[in-house]
Amino acid sequence: MYRTENVDVRFHDEIATKVLNELGFDVSVRLRGCGCGCARKDSSCTFTSILSDPSSLPFLTSKDATTGHVLGTIAIPTESDYELVINTIQLAQQKWSLTPPPSRAAVLRTFADSIRKYIEQLGTLISLEMGKILAEGIGEVQEVLDICDLALGLCRSLSGCVLPSERPDHVILETWQSLGIVGVLSAFNFPMAVFGWNVALALVTGNAVFWKPSETTPLTALALNSLLTDALDQNGFSRCLSTVLVGTGDQLGQRMANDRRIDLLSFTGSTQVGRKVATRVASRLGKSLLELGGNNALVVSHDADLELALDAVLFGAVGTAGQRCTTTRRLILHNSIAEIFLEKLVQRYKDFVVIGDPLNNSVLCGPLHSESAVEAYTAAIQQAQADGGRILCGGSTVSFDSSLSLRNTFVEPTIVDARSLGIEHSLLQNECFSPILYVLCFEKFEDAIRLNNSVSQGLSSALFASDMKVIWEWLRSAHSGLVNVNVGTSGAEVGGAFGGEKDTGGGRESGSDSWKSYCRRVTASVNYGSSLPLSQGIRFSSS
Repeated sequence: MYRTENVDVRFHDEIATKVLNELGFDVSVRLRGCGCGCARKDSSCTFTSILSDPSSLPFLTSKDATTGHVLGTIAIPTESDYELVINTIQLAQQKWSLTPPPSRAAVLRTFADSIRKYIEQLGTLISLEMGKILAEGIGEVQEVLDICDLALGLCRSLSGCVLPSERPDHVILETWQSLGIVGVLSAFNFPMAVFGWNVALALVTGNAVFWKPSETTPLTALALNSLLTDALDQNGFSRCLSTVLVGTGDQLGQRMANDRRIDLLSFTGSTQVGRKVATRVASRLGKSLLELGGNNALVVSHDADLELALDAVLFGAVGTAGQRCTTTRRLILHNSIAEIFLEKLVQRYKDFVVIGDPLNNSVLCGPLHSESAVEAYTAAIQQAQADGGRILCGGSTVSFDSSLSLRNTFVEPTIVDARSLGIEHSLLQNECFSPILYVLCFEKFEDAIRLNNSVSQGLSSALFASDMKVIWEWLRSAHSGLVNVNVGTSGAEVGGAFGGEKDTGGGRESGSDSWKSYCRRVTASVNYGSSLPLSQGIRFSSS
């Protein structure tokens, strides 16, 4: 059914070598798993001479998500390296917190200039290591630029407030102070953007950042952070204010969750792992910022612009091969337009979706990131069919010429008529990180809202409609952090706060007043008079 584009394995290998070389990495040797500059050939990082010798350490292997070929090996720092790094970060942050916000933002301006210089290389590295198509890889780098722009504006408007006092010659001030160290545990699917959201806001509010990237996308992290550490150095600040340590979740991730020196831990990933992270951080009464699973729905009303909705579903369900937290996973159609909409949607899949090499500009669907994701996809398709679901298109894995020796991680974007399954079925209740779209129908709008809300996750919901009464009811009743109208579930801008409710974790990153998550809230009562009246009219004296 779908068109496919073969992968030029030799081209992939050549591109990988070229990009990594241009970004300053010598992957012929084992790289240091510390990303404050010391992974590169021209390193001037202060950690270079004092961290453990990388050649003697256990390591992670970075692989091309399409070909499976090794891109590089990265040493996993030791526990003593961890202690050395985090203690150094603490000292640097104390000075950084006293730096005026516009001077902090100057670092982000330099950082953004470097990103613009290497945007093609960085976007290509994302496509190589993660597997998303090149247009989305470059778009992700652009998102880092966008959040830097937002932070530049914030540097002169990080406002508190002045409140009236009931006591004469008093005033109440509310201010926001830096927390200290912000830990970031990011996921494979957005290996740069999530860090960008966190680091721009954390730095401009006076914090240092300690980043553990996904173990499957370490080169992307080292490349991006090396540009930031250069920017810090060029502006006269310590490189270690933004430090990457490469490691596994069950070791380094747990250590960070348990570490009281990390004042805020931002975690992006599955709800299952997020619960464990939140529990560990809460056990030390620490602060966590969680961005977890989505399981998002798109509702199409009887009066919707169907062409607009079709485009939104195509990108929402197929983009990033269904591996966005905002991917459209449930399609809820009004009965009156269901059949014609599905007919057109299936045709759109057939006409536009090309599966194959993510570096090929004609391809819209690259590989899944891992073999386990393919297993989950296959199991979901089999269960849907066994329980009465009807496959409208897709439903199979994709094989290429066996002589290419590619990873078997390509799958067909799939539409499942799930009306016989119902909203309570486990397939519709649990997020499968792959391009499977389940279709349900409704007659009354309150049923559409019920279907949207009847899952434990609450990240992104979208409605396509024209009736303003229905639209306002939707905005009030949809239980999600992102509630869109005539816009799909995927592709949020940085200007608004990003995050969700319920099992999505409740955290907010990126725009609006999300910067406050990276601060201590301080209420200060200031007496500028010559007497000491007590609040509530209390008298406390012997006379």
